Amino acid sequence: MLPGRGLRGYADCAHRYNRQAAAAAGIATSGMLESSPAIPGPAQPPMQPDRTAELEALLARRILILDGAMGTMIQRYRLDEDAFRGGHAGCLAGHAHDLKGDNDVLVLTRPDVIREIHDGYLAAGADLIETNTFGATSIAQADYALADRAREMNLAAARIARGSADAWTAKTPDRPRFVAGALGPTNRTASISPDVNDPGARNVTFDELVATYAGAIDGLVEGGADILLVETVFDTLNAKAALYALEEAFDRLGRRFPVIVSGTITDASGRTLSGQTVEAFWNSVRHVAPLAVGLNCALGAALMRPYIEEMARVADTFVSCYPNAGLPNPMSDTGYDETPEQTARLVEDFARNGFVNIVGGCCGTTPAHIRAIAAAVAGLPPRRIGDLALAA
Repeated sequence: MLPGRGLRGYADCAHRYNRQAAAAAGIATSGMLESSPAIPGPAQPPMQPDRTAELEALLARRILILDGAMGTMIQRYRLDEDAFRGGHAGCLAGHAHDLKGDNDVLVLTRPDVIREIHDGYLAAGADLIETNTFGATSIAQADYALADRAREMNLAAARIARGSADAWTAKTPDRPRFVAGALGPTNRTASISPDVNDPGARNVTFDELVATYAGAIDGLVEGGADILLVETVFDTLNAKAALYALEEAFDRLGRRFPVIVSGTITDASGRTLSGQTVEAFWNSVRHVAPLAVGLNCALGAALMRPYIEEMARVADTFVSCYPNAGLPNPMSDTGYDETPEQTARLVEDFARNGFVNIVGGCCGTTPAHIRAIAAAVAGLPPRRIGDLALAA
């Protein structure tokens, strides 16, 4: 419940969110929306149909394009604290904690901004868009005293992305668009001590991670995600918790969803933060039979090359890659070094060498980067499973 507002205040907040989210997703706000404080959604089944076969067929034919950075684009709006709360009359206007910087809450308070960013990437050529939920877990949202709103954020984010994807699919039915429900790593690590003086200390348990991911997954599935994306994996034990929560969700639902797992190589050692090589990481997650496995974030494409090549060599599934736009550069407009042309040239090299099936961008990338990447790989054949795998 929102501080100091009581049940009536909570109902007003939910009702205001209903109208904002519905407008962002292009849903009429008559009838049920005007009469109920519950969070309604578009007229659709409780969850998306299984699109695994459709995705596999597309991935066998061409390289698919993932969108770029959400945070980079949000920064361009220069939103202040009031904007993050949804304005003076916004649904979180009375929240007791500062919210500026909590990009995930914008799906509740400024869904128009998130919808506009999705549309920008879809116009640039993205086949898959990620929900704005990188930090929308109860563990991460506890930093903003919004842990109890995490599921709601995932639900809203998936509905906004679903609205954009469906609108663009309707424009070009021969090119379907997909929603990837993003599950970030949280701001805790299950494998590494937060205290250098106590190597055995941990600030989160496996069960706590499973529970936080379960809530996020439920929201993403109900909101209309086609794919579940466990991304920016720096600690494989965290990812294992997410994958365990996914398997439990699939058991409850009586069906599976396509899963993509994307790790992060943090430095020139070629290892994740928790110490795994690319091959070790793949062997740790392959049991879930992901639709795709790959790498994102931390490094630009130039430094990522040997590691994505290694992933292509060992993985017997599709491979994804969405690097940063080079290395951080505070003097750049995006905060990163590379121009769209530079990033596209490097990603094109991956495609020409048969390393990838899905490409996109991470930190510092924009619709201009995605447009350039899409143009650079257009017509190039996708990686064929088995061509580079160890089994071959």
